[in-house]
Amino acid sequence: MANLTSFFNPKSIAIIGASKSPEKIGNVIVKNITSSGYTGMVFPINPREKEINGLVCYPSINMAPAPVELAVISVPSTMVLEVVKACGKSGVKNLVVITAGFKETGKKGLELEKTLASICHQYKMQMLGPNCVGFIDTHTPINASFAAGFPMKGEIAFISQSGAMVISILDWSTSVGLGFSKFISLGNKTNLNEAHFIEHVADDPNTKVILCYIEDVENGTLFLETARRASRKKPLIILKSGISQAGARAASSHTGALAGSDLAYEAAFLQSGVIRVRSMSELFDLAIAFANQPIPGGERVAIITNSGGPGIVATDNIELKNLKMAHFTKDTIKELGQFLPGESNIYNPVDVLGDAKADRYRLATNKVMDDQGVDSAVVLLCAGGVTEPVETARAMIEIKKNHPEKPLVAAFMGGELVAEGANTLAAAGIPCYNFPEPAISSLSGMVSYARNIHLLEDETVLTYQDIDAKSVRSILNQVKRDNRLVLLGSEAAKLISAYGIPATTTILTTQPEEAADVAEKMGYPVVLKVASPRITHKTDVGGVKFGLESFEEVRKGFIEIMEKIQMYMPRVAVNGVEVQRMMPKGTELIIGMTRDIQFGPLIAFGLGGIYVNLIKDVSFRLAHRLSIREIKKLIGETKAYSLLRGYRGEPPADIGAIVEVIGRFAKLVTDFPEITEVDINPLFAYSKGVSAVDVKITIS
Repeated sequence: MANLTSFFNPKSIAIIGASKSPEKIGNVIVKNITSSGYTGMVFPINPREKEINGLVCYPSINMAPAPVELAVISVPSTMVLEVVKACGKSGVKNLVVITAGFKETGKKGLELEKTLASICHQYKMQMLGPNCVGFIDTHTPINASFAAGFPMKGEIAFISQSGAMVISILDWSTSVGLGFSKFISLGNKTNLNEAHFIEHVADDPNTKVILCYIEDVENGTLFLETARRASRKKPLIILKSGISQAGARAASSHTGALAGSDLAYEAAFLQSGVIRVRSMSELFDLAIAFANQPIPGGERVAIITNSGGPGIVATDNIELKNLKMAHFTKDTIKELGQFLPGESNIYNPVDVLGDAKADRYRLATNKVMDDQGVDSAVVLLCAGGVTEPVETARAMIEIKKNHPEKPLVAAFMGGELVAEGANTLAAAGIPCYNFPEPAISSLSGMVSYARNIHLLEDETVLTYQDIDAKSVRSILNQVKRDNRLVLLGSEAAKLISAYGIPATTTILTTQPEEAADVAEKMGYPVVLKVASPRITHKTDVGGVKFGLESFEEVRKGFIEIMEKIQMYMPRVAVNGVEVQRMMPKGTELIIGMTRDIQFGPLIAFGLGGIYVNLIKDVSFRLAHRLSIREIKKLIGETKAYSLLRGYRGEPPADIGAIVEVIGRFAKLVTDFPEITEVDINPLFAYSKGVSAVDVKITIS
């Protein structure tokens, strides 16, 4: 992984493309660096100037009077390659390429960017960009960007794929007094990407919370490993845009049809401990909470309010956000009852009534925070004629000092009447929101993170000693030699069996008598299925015969299938007819895989059979480092789980066998990247064991 210490804390900086003109980005960058408090050496580079903003200007990078640790480049795109190569020859190891005009402009720009990447690789240079705003580090301090202003020093790192987002958030943060450790504009991510910066800020002592706005992931496996490590150290909160289903590709398998464009990202975030948010407001609401409050010890939340309506809204949201309403001890209830008016609700939510002043809020909040059954608390205040927002805020600040281990957040609802109180809380590090919902949502995010930390520590990576990879390779090689992309059912059954997945015996035959002989040896009843990579829905064209119980039935069934195919699909090549032992009915499940372009194999599990696309009772996980815990969660998220546990007197299915099959399936599709899609549908689950009845495998 990249070492970015000298990137963010360089001893010297060169600005290549520095300018005297205040209208040029090269001038803004010089001003930003020199006005940010940066104490290292600064070398403007411009062959047409002798001096810029009081600094000596040098004609080229190799003329700088000292070694350069970081070069910020803002020259026309046609000059970038030449400049970057000069930096490499001069020993520069860190670059920020501000210039646009690369892959975002089309084919010609893409070729230019590929060459740029090659030069960086040749000289072992680390590059941010191109087509980026740059970066800011408030602790170095340094502003190596063209963004106006400099943020307050804080403990939030913001990594953004959108440069405009960086500039907007920087401007907004100053107006609300929110501090940051770093701002990083990723640009085109030609060399350094989100994973490199997540890795760095996860180890940065000045960063407490990591925020990301991303549109895609450059290297899925690197991201998964990095995010997993980072999440164990500090909260990693990501807003991922571009989640519509418009990007979902057409697929031939059930799994491919069910897997939308965003499902792989959802699985990636879930499995790596990332907290995913859906809006910019939620992103920063959570950031403020994490930066200023402790991680909750549990999910039990108490509410103190001066109005019933907001209290009910908060209560509803606690349930919606998978939190729990705290239950007070008898002592807490008794003390609240002794102090509060008789009309007050002394249970959770605690209603201090509309005429409550700061003293009533102080006592109620203090008693609630003292209660051992409370993990966090929310104080709601509606503006009124007798409310005391500022005094109430000061009381909360005092109480928080006495309970540093419990999160305390607020929602002061109103305008000018509560503004000073809200600002007082914010200045003291107590998040104050405009309404109850974001307050509860922030606590929910913090509780989710606490759960994730615990779960990520218990990751058992699955290993198997009895798999037969050579047989799988042999089958796949034969299919490739035949110039096919779809395996026959008999081949698919053998393939998954080689990885220890129980599959119903399936044998390919080419003559009626051969099929009948095979059935005699196999034992009745049997199923006949037409074998052709071109026929997807065999039943629709008369290509399946069920429950055959004699030599003659099998022989006739073979002939009838071939006649039906000749009638309905005369031009389709047929390999023969497969004879399969007819299995007793079990709970019908589907286990499938489609290969995501970023993250690799995406596994699906749910109810199978003919209704799979109609009911869509399917849950997804990535095969990468799939653990037993995640497999059990995958199964438990589906309606199928209710059936598997035993429904209305039915015996429970062998869930342990299903877990084993999914684990082996994940290993198979990880080991063989040419397998692009798989459907095991149905997989019959029994009270003891499972059996894959129909298996479809597509390769690239």
